[in-house]
This record gives sequence, structure tokens and C-alpha cells, in this order.
Amino acid sequence: MQKILTAALIVLAGGAWADPVGITPDMMSATVETPSGPMEISRIQDNDNMVLGAWAQTSRPCPNFCIQPMTPAEGVTTIGELELIAMLQDPEAMVLDSRVKPDFDGGAIPGAVHMPYTEAADRLGELGCEPDFEGFICEGDQVKTVALYCNGPWCGQSPTAARRMIEAGYPAEKIHYYRGGMQVWRMLGLSVTGE
Repeated sequence: MQKILTAALIVLAGGAWADPVGITPDMMSATVETPSGPMEISRIQDNDNMVLGAWAQTSRPCPNFCIQPMTPAEGVTTIGELELIAMLQDPEAMVLDSRVKPDFDGGAIPGAVHMPYTEAADRLGELGCEPDFEGFICEGDQVKTVALYCNGPWCGQSPTAARRMIEAGYPAEKIHYYRGGMQVWRMLGLSVTGE
């Protein structure tokens, strides 16, 4: 009888017996600062979790959903999730969500600052640039290192933001591009705001 009861409890517990899902073998989570206080980034612990809905779509028509180049502009560095998490923890860096407001409000990477691609070139003062009659002067140590992201490898919002920022005077070498965006972030089961 004891064996049957134990087996029944194991079946009912389901996810409770799941293997732990870390970010790396040595990192289960990372804490980042957000405007509402510290937030933990971790992966969903359900080993059966799946990406559903719009994030699972693979074949949207181009345009607008064309695959983006690995590097959106010369001098920009493309990064992955671990580098993005490190930037989120670095007080000298900023992670910018370049998506439109409805997308940002639907869930974002914790600690990211919302700066839509349509506004990025006009908001360089928030990134350490000095206003000038012709735009901005972006020189010196006060200019932040930034990482931009949008919805995924098919989304052109953050590549457009990067190119516009460079045209406005922002140094390309200070820009990082998280090409995977929200689609890959969600695919990996990482924490999202508003969920």
C-alpha cells in the first residue's frame, strides 16, 4: 500500500520532481535593479514549459518580419543572453527595449529601459550625450554602453534604433545588439516583466 501511495504522490506532484533549470551550471538566477526595486531573472522551472501564441510563430511574411542581419551596423557588437544579463547587472550600462509601447507593456526583460526605436535618436541625452544645436555630442566617459533589443531575429526595431543613434552621433562601439530579442528570451524561459 505504501508503494502505491508513494507512486500516486509522484504522479500528482509532476513538476515538483522536475530537474532544476539554471541559466548556466553555476548560475540559477541573477538579480537586476528595476525602477520598482530588485527583480530576479531566472528560468521557468517546469521542464515541460513551451512557448505558445505569437512567440511560437516562425513564418510571418516579409516585410515586415524579415530576418535581420547578425550585426545591424558597422561597429555594433552582437551579444547573447549571458552578456545581456551581465549588462543588466552593470550600473554603468543600460539595456534598451526598442519596441513600441504595446509590445513593451505586454512583457519586457527585467531592468530594461523602454526607449522606442522611433525616439532613440532624440533621447541620446539620457545616455550621456550632450545636447548641441545640431543634435548631440556623444564623447567621453559619461556616454553609456547600451544594449538594444526588440521582438526577435525577425524584428527591425532595434536595428533601426541602432542605425539612427549612430547617424545622430552615438558611438557604434558603445552599442550592443541582442538579436535574439523577446522571442529567444521567452524560448529560454527567462523572466519577463508583467507575468
